[in-house]
Amino acid sequence: YVAAVYEHESILSPNPTAPVDRQAALELMGRNLDIYEQQTVAAARQGAQIIVFPEDGIHGFNFTRSSIYPYLDFVLHSHSQKWNPCREPYLFNDTEVLQRLSCMALKNKIFLVANLGTKQPCERADPHCPPDGRYQFNTNVAFNDEGVLVATYRKHNLYFEDAFDTPPEPDYKFFDTPFAGKFGMFTCFDILFFEPAVNLIRQYNLKQIVYPTAWMNQLPLLSAVEFQQAFATAFNVNILAANIHHPTLGMTGSGIYTPVKSFIYHNMESYGGKLIVAEIPVITTDYKTHLERGQEVPSRVPEKGKEQSPPLFYAEMMYDNFTFIPVWKEQGEVQVCANSLCCYLNYQRAVLTDELYALGVFDGLHTVHGTYYVQACALVKCGGLSFSTCGQEVTDATALIDFQLWGNMSTPYIFPLLLTSGITLDFADHMGWKNNHYFISKNRTSSGLLTAALYGRWYEKD
Repeated sequence: YVAAVYEHESILSPNPTAPVDRQAALELMGRNLDIYEQQTVAAARQGAQIIVFPEDGIHGFNFTRSSIYPYLDFVLHSHSQKWNPCREPYLFNDTEVLQRLSCMALKNKIFLVANLGTKQPCERADPHCPPDGRYQFNTNVAFNDEGVLVATYRKHNLYFEDAFDTPPEPDYKFFDTPFAGKFGMFTCFDILFFEPAVNLIRQYNLKQIVYPTAWMNQLPLLSAVEFQQAFATAFNVNILAANIHHPTLGMTGSGIYTPVKSFIYHNMESYGGKLIVAEIPVITTDYKTHLERGQEVPSRVPEKGKEQSPPLFYAEMMYDNFTFIPVWKEQGEVQVCANSLCCYLNYQRAVLTDELYALGVFDGLHTVHGTYYVQACALVKCGGLSFSTCGQEVTDATALIDFQLWGNMSTPYIFPLLLTSGITLDFADHMGWKNNHYFISKNRTSSGLLTAALYGRWYEKD
């Protein structure tokens, strides 16, 4: 099928905390929706059957709970009746944004997924009801090619969003399409947690995901395109990921991903939006196949004490205290352990460049900008030649390295990261479980290696 995602440089309110009336809010959102409309037309012309827009693309961000209120549309989340906002605008008040999105889908005969702020009054009797008597949600909406609202999803894992409430229960939301079956929906930070993202995919055996996001890149392990691809690979799904475009805030990185191919956009240099349209296969095989893939690849744990090992050192990476071992030579084997996790690397460099690489391990609770348990084995290029630069954000590299990386991970949820120079992506030759170790291997990356990592999420220990 043909899919489209749009990385949108949203027109932002100059002062998001200042109170405005509904009319002013609609005017600002209307300017963003005008761009959405142009892009929907362009995508439909290129044969797209579905288009996805980013999180916060219509209203922007940095609001307070009260200042966002005029920007919120009313959505009945439990709606069982079929509602077409374009054809039935009179059913509810404050649905102007939904009406425009619905009409775009209808006019262009395309499935459309967008993110907006929504409100829902609640009863005092409801124990979760906020003091102001209403819920405010960060919401994805999906419309079919007739303009009918077919699914709404309320973001569960909020990322410092004071304007919004967490829904009382996680939403498991998907919608059906004639061209690719069911599409599941979640938003941004949700991708790092079991609920609802992983549970949704497993429970309903979903193969296609739509993913609006407003992601601030964090190298070396959590840049948007790097993690989006890893998720598609780990769960054997297609992901249509639309990010916002604000390079000054570190926000860029969208793509259409299959487990074996990616069509991506990552641009920190220039301004303006970007439409990606790609034809991708519908996935039909079962999720388990990936976890057993690559069984036949030989892997061995290096024998200890064969040669003098390089010194261990500690450095901060992604706000976590990683234990590192330098990767100095042209070829060799190194290992490094922390807590119960040991990481092993077998490597060979094409040419010895004057770049410092290191193998790092972290097994613990990550506590900055969110709390979640990580088990990571990461081969990274350091920012300079001193140990203290390992873990820094690096975007360019020249070293071509053949490697096999493995670790005795305690969780089945491993995201294989492979990032190359200029924030481009590569795919591993082999990956999977063998002898209770998860491994990833690659002969010769397509360009200089920035990061090769196994990013494990041990959800039970969050």
